[in-house]
Amino acid sequence: MRNNKSIVLQNVAVEGHAAEGKSLARLDGKVIFIENVVPGDVVDVRLSKNKRDWAEGHPVFFHQYSTDRVTPFCQHFGVCGGCQWQMLPYQKQLEYKQQQVVDALTRIGKINLPVILPIVGSEREKWYRNKLEYTFSTREYTPEKPPKKNNPNIPESVYANKNEPNQNNESFQSGPMERSEALPPEGFGEASVLGFHAKGFFDKCVDIKKCWLQDDLTNVIRNGIRQFALENNLSFYDIRAHRGLLRTMQVRICTTGEVMVNIVFGNESERGRTKLLEFVKTSFPQITTLLYTINVKMNDSIHDLEPQIYTGKGYVIEKLEEFQFKIGPKSFFQTNTAQAERLYRITREFAELNGTQIIYDLYCGTGSIGIFCSKGAKKVIGVEVQAAAVEDAFQNALLNNIEQAHFFSGDVINVCDEAFFEHHGKPDVIITDPPRAGMHTKLVEKILEIEAPIVVYVSCNPATQARDLALLDAKYTVTKVQPVDMFPHTHHIENIVQLKLK
Repeated sequence: MRNNKSIVLQNVAVEGHAAEGKSLARLDGKVIFIENVVPGDVVDVRLSKNKRDWAEGHPVFFHQYSTDRVTPFCQHFGVCGGCQWQMLPYQKQLEYKQQQVVDALTRIGKINLPVILPIVGSEREKWYRNKLEYTFSTREYTPEKPPKKNNPNIPESVYANKNEPNQNNESFQSGPMERSEALPPEGFGEASVLGFHAKGFFDKCVDIKKCWLQDDLTNVIRNGIRQFALENNLSFYDIRAHRGLLRTMQVRICTTGEVMVNIVFGNESERGRTKLLEFVKTSFPQITTLLYTINVKMNDSIHDLEPQIYTGKGYVIEKLEEFQFKIGPKSFFQTNTAQAERLYRITREFAELNGTQIIYDLYCGTGSIGIFCSKGAKKVIGVEVQAAAVEDAFQNALLNNIEQAHFFSGDVINVCDEAFFEHHGKPDVIITDPPRAGMHTKLVEKILEIEAPIVVYVSCNPATQARDLALLDAKYTVTKVQPVDMFPHTHHIENIVQLKLK
């Protein structure tokens, strides 16, 4: 069989959007999934995978650009991988996300569906995240051969074009282009950078000057820390050699005005650590809680480490409606606060609460959904496998004076037995918000066994949600479907489904 990398398909017309941010074309009965293009582009595609019925590839030459293209607003677009769709107008992004939900539920679920409600877009297209994590690195990712002219519509890390569009027109115009035979080879230089991992690389980072995802304060803090570290010869972390002082940094900015920064150090150097922390404390009075964590492990995860308080109370308070949530450096919380409020309101509406129901909140995490729905419920029972998250849920219930919320640690399959139901009551409403992998088959079977009158399924992956809905179809009917966009300029999509017992 010929090497896939030697196969180039010419003059391929991109027809539509596919899952995971790819677009698709059809050629001789085969579906071609293509990265870094949008419907309306006409491209030559170099294949990276070639199966009987489908193939994957990336563009090496553009014959025509889609009229839907607009100029990305971020200088790092296409390099850091944080945003995939800045070259599309936001309304067009929403159309593709809506179609993604429709396709998943109809093609994978293959069940009877009501009319799918129009997607709820984010009111803020920029500055919408409350949390970002940055990496200090000695390995900077840079495109090996940047284009001779900067074309903001096509990321320079992806392909080089000699002719650029009319900058007075937001739409991308077609024209003659210089061929670029392939994606540039990955590059890195010995440097000291602070930013995001380059797409596809665990050890190479993009030095971020300005990120549009979080309040501009994050740029001030990040750039100030980088500059101080460079001026004072504080070493950045080399992930391959596992050495260096500065490793990662988390910034959380709440709608309440509280700001938390946790700086992770790669060794025990007290002198360098104190020098940086004192600088941060005095230079950024906006930070209400400053912490540090020492991580000498081989991986960047801090879930099994204990952050230390340098200044402040060690946590921040965020609000959804009138509900307050205590968030520590290891707590999970929805990263788009304003849109999370809308997501939870729809979830509460789908639960059809009247004050008499018992809610079971499965995969409850830190209890945010259950607490948000608590005023309309007789009782809230949350079940979560992570003990630390359950402790956060208890604290959040206390913070909001909610006495009818109870949280339990363990696998729902083991927790929800007959003795548990006899003590707490069977649920009238089940709310489930699983990770991207969806629900375990045994949990689906458990829900079918419980036979709660209403199930509200919140999902961050319509494909696995559709798979689970097909199984639940044995006893449940899908009565409402509401897509919600939590992350503008990315391919991620949330979807809320209401099911009622047949």
